[in-house]
Amino acid sequence: MHGTVDGFSYGIVTPLVAYLMACLGGALGLRCTTRALLVTHSWRPGWLALGSAAIGSGIWTMHFIAMTGFTVAGAPIHYDRPTTYASLGVAVVMVGIGIFMVGYKGATGTALFTGGTITGLGIASMHYLGMAGMRFNGRMQYNTLTVAVSVLIAVVAATAALWAAGQVRGFLWSVGAGLIMGLAVSGMHYTGMAAVSVDLHAGGTPSPGDSPAGLLAPMLIGPLAFLCLAGVVVLFDPLMIMGKSGRTPVEHPAGVPARRPAAPPARRVPPRSRHEVAHHASRTPQSR
Repeated sequence: MHGTVDGFSYGIVTPLVAYLMACLGGALGLRCTTRALLVTHSWRPGWLALGSAAIGSGIWTMHFIAMTGFTVAGAPIHYDRPTTYASLGVAVVMVGIGIFMVGYKGATGTALFTGGTITGLGIASMHYLGMAGMRFNGRMQYNTLTVAVSVLIAVVAATAALWAAGQVRGFLWSVGAGLIMGLAVSGMHYTGMAAVSVDLHAGGTPSPGDSPAGLLAPMLIGPLAFLCLAGVVVLFDPLMIMGKSGRTPVEHPAGVPARRPAAPPARRVPPRSRHEVAHHASRTPQSR
C-alpha cells in the first residue's frame, strides 16, 4: 500500500528554523576556515577542526529539525539511535576532509574542486544515512534521478561556499558563504525528500526506536551547545569580527612559510691602494 508523505507538518516553521541552523553552522565553520588561512601552521589545525565540527553539527541539526515535520499517514516514525548518531560522525569527518584540503592547499584549482566535492558528498551522505535510521511499518524508495540532482546541488553549493570562505575579504564574505552553505544543505535535503516514496506493510508493528519528539531534545542540547561555544570563540577573536584581511608578520597565506623582511644589501666600498691610504692619512688633522 502506497503511503501518504507529508514533509511540512508544521508549515514553514521547520524549513525556516532548519535553514537558519544550517546557516549558523556554515557561517561559524567557514569563518573558522577563513581564520585558518591567516595563521601559522601550529594554529591552523585547531581552527580547521573547529570549523569542521561546526559545519557538521549545523548540517546534522538542520536535518533532524526538518525531519520533525516529516510524517507518513498511518505509520508512526521512530529512529535507530546508533545509525542516527553515526550520521553526525560521517558529516563531521567528510566535511573535515574537504575543509582541511582547502585550508592547506588554498581555495583554488584542484584543491577547491576536490574539497568542495568531498564536502558536498559529506552533506549527502549524512542525509541518506540519517534517512536509513528511520524505522516505520513500511519501506522507502528513491527516485534515482532526483537523488542525483540532490547530490549535485550539495556539491556545487558546497564548492561555492568554500571558494567564498577562501577569499579572506572580511566578515561579510563569511556570512555570505554561510548563507550559501545553508542553501546547499537545505536544498539538498528537500530535493532528496522529494525523491522519497513510501510503501506501507499490511499489519505488523513499528520497529522500536526513538520518536522524533524524544530525539529532538538530546539532539538540540549537544550540537547547539557546541555551536554556541564556537560562536563565543569567534566573537572573542578580534580579527574574526573586524574582518581584516591584512596579515601580521606571523600570519601568512596557507602553504607559504613565514619570512623575515630581507635586509638591504650592504654598500660595497672599493679597496684603496697603499699610496691612497698614505695620502689620506697625511691630510687627516692630528687629534689633540
